[in-house]
Amino acid sequence: MWMALGWGALAGGAVVIGALIGLFLPMKQRYIGYVMSFGTGILIGAATFELLDEALNKSTTFIVAISFIIGSLVFTGFDFFVSSRGASKRKRSGGGNEGTGTAIFFGTILDAIPESIMIGASLLSGNVSAALVAAIFVSNIPEGLSSTTGLQKDGFSKKKILIMWGVVWLISALASLAGYSVLANLPDMQFAMIGSFASGGIIAMLASTMMPEAHEEGGTIVGLLASLGLITAIVLS
Repeated sequence: MWMALGWGALAGGAVVIGALIGLFLPMKQRYIGYVMSFGTGILIGAATFELLDEALNKSTTFIVAISFIIGSLVFTGFDFFVSSRGASKRKRSGGGNEGTGTAIFFGTILDAIPESIMIGASLLSGNVSAALVAAIFVSNIPEGLSSTTGLQKDGFSKKKILIMWGVVWLISALASLAGYSVLANLPDMQFAMIGSFASGGIIAMLASTMMPEAHEEGGTIVGLLASLGLITAIVLS
């Protein structure tokens, strides 16, 4: 149980690292795009080979497919809601958020919860998914950086920004703990449904937030970096 909390805290803590970089050590945007594209590849691999593959071992293709689609739809619905209130560019390293810092904050939590839940769930097999932890950690750094830029433009102080990311860090750890504690007692069918649901949400998140930013900032080389991230996920699996 405590391992689930710790691994969730490790992956979620990357948001705080990104925030610190954004506040005190500005980074060129193309480098952020490189990191984000590599993280995108790892997350695609983790969502496919860690989540969907395990779900298919526990349930039918039909159930997995329906759960995956529902996960994508639910994330897209919530993403549309927070984006319409100013969080549409919460992962953008150049900032440019047009709404409130609160929308950016809740949008980041929306991204973090399904990822962290599946970190905890991966421990049910005996060992944490190194690919999933690495993917979330890598993707959280540019998210913390880019969202911090938007919060600063919205007038938030450094202290308040760090407190907000500290809350995201705590939620990530607790979500990982919940993934381990709750899913441990579920039948295979329900476990597969939740895993597929989370995978759908992660893929939808990648397509709507990380992929556009990576290409815009990193250029054509991001395709290669994403491919390297994908093969890295396979190796770690």
